[in-house]
Amino acid sequence: MRKARPAVLAMTLASLTLAVAASSSSGAIALKRAVAVGSSATAAWAPAGSATVHPGVQVFTEGAQCTSNFVFQEGEAVYLGQAAHCSGTGSSTETDGCETGSLPIGTPVEVTGASRPGKLAYNSWLAMQGVREPNPDTCAYNDLALIRIDPVDVGRVNPSVPAFGGPTGVDTVNGNLGETVYSYGNSELRLEVTKLSPKQGVVVQNEGGGWSHNVVTVTPGVPGDSGSGFLDETGHAIGTLSTLQIAPLAGSNGVGDLPKELAYARAHGFPGLELVHGTEPFNADPVEAFGGA
Repeated sequence: MRKARPAVLAMTLASLTLAVAASSSSGAIALKRAVAVGSSATAAWAPAGSATVHPGVQVFTEGAQCTSNFVFQEGEAVYLGQAAHCSGTGSSTETDGCETGSLPIGTPVEVTGASRPGKLAYNSWLAMQGVREPNPDTCAYNDLALIRIDPVDVGRVNPSVPAFGGPTGVDTVNGNLGETVYSYGNSELRLEVTKLSPKQGVVVQNEGGGWSHNVVTVTPGVPGDSGSGFLDETGHAIGTLSTLQIAPLAGSNGVGDLPKELAYARAHGFPGLELVHGTEPFNADPVEAFGGA
């Protein structure tokens, strides 16, 4: 399920949900179809209104389309986050990062709005396999990858989230069921209808020892939204979209816990990795923020 098929793009979101539910008996299916705290120092970011590379742009890893989440930085290196499973070589139902294969570090990744491909610089699945990670919850839910932006394209980047602004920092759900969350999906299945991209929802369940949070949004995340970033009510980055849940609540999405994912990356090769704060203030109303979606 790695190559995009034009016929799939014509499916309605409703029929897609039914097809996914019918194709798997597992509790979650990866959304591969269709990667701290920090500041914006050291890089001269493009203005938010004209930047062509930013959170939410589509990224393509050997034909598999996903949605980027946030901008990260370590020293002079600038990264765009995506889901680790976006470079996975298994099927969409193979979601255990300690067992499923992945394309190697250095794999080119096409970044929408960039003049040159980025390169896969970190993949939590490869990192876990390299150290033989023993924690099953970490294996199941640690789903972050980093795409290093080519230096010639850094001037095209802005770290602000379209429609909402921010992020204002990093935080975790901390078991706050019912907490309001915000996200920006950009699947090809949305057929470039940008009004469907901003999403608001609530946290309905925590699982995996805090590694994952199930959320329900309007509209739900669909294949190709994988990797989308999630913000809390104050604009803090809290997670990245990883799975479409079949059970216990069909149509909900599994969101990986960003603080845990960042801590793992720092402990496995990226000790100075930081989330870059948005240059635009957070605004939970997408009609007002950025002039609407």
